Amino acid sequence: MKRGALIAGLISGALCAGCVFAYSVQVRGEADEARIEAMQRYGGEQVDVLVATKDIYPGETVDASNAEVKTWLSDLLPSGCVTSFDDVKGVQAASLIISGEAISQRRFDSSGSGIDVPQGCVALSVPAEDVQAVGGALSAGDVVDVYATGSQTACIGKQIMVLATNVEHSSGTKAKVSWVTLAVPVEQSQEFVTASQSMDIYFVLPASEVDRQLSEQGQIGNQDDSPNSSQHEGR
Repeated sequence: MKRGALIAGLISGALCAGCVFAYSVQVRGEADEARIEAMQRYGGEQVDVLVATKDIYPGETVDASNAEVKTWLSDLLPSGCVTSFDDVKGVQAASLIISGEAISQRRFDSSGSGIDVPQGCVALSVPAEDVQAVGGALSAGDVVDVYATGSQTACIGKQIMVLATNVEHSSGTKAKVSWVTLAVPVEQSQEFVTASQSMDIYFVLPASEVDRQLSEQGQIGNQDDSPNSSQHEGR
């Protein structure tokens, strides 16, 4: 009986795996057919470009594990598309590349944004509101701790620099915060992207080191001036 159940389980697992594989092949085939149909409909020059086969996060590099070469119509492509793995070998993505996207050189360029990204970090924008961004008081240069809250709350980054907010780029005087751009360490970028898609992000502005020292000195001074300390001195 046990052997029969085991064999039945193995057969069921194999059938499930086969169905998943067949479905993925079907989806990819439909996408290829749609692309070929567009080529036949619009005509024009065809070029080989790199296309993402899964989401590529800032800080990751492009290789055969997350992209492939496909033939597209040049008229339907954004400018500056990458045509070879060699063109981006070892280069880290500066922004999120979505699965199925024809990869453009602009995804690797952070210099045109006017934002100075610290070494070892990527510039990453996350959605926010005034209440989450210290009442809308955040500005470029602030250093914050970042919390993600949903069913649970966790600190996902400490001492993260704010690079920009939409308020600083808005001409209106009453603009409200809708996004905050952070300098996120490369190794944490995927965690930040995932958290921003499914959780609320809160920014905590810690006291500066000078403020902490002054506060500690003030507490010590208050202790020295307390009645108990005077009594001890009198004794």
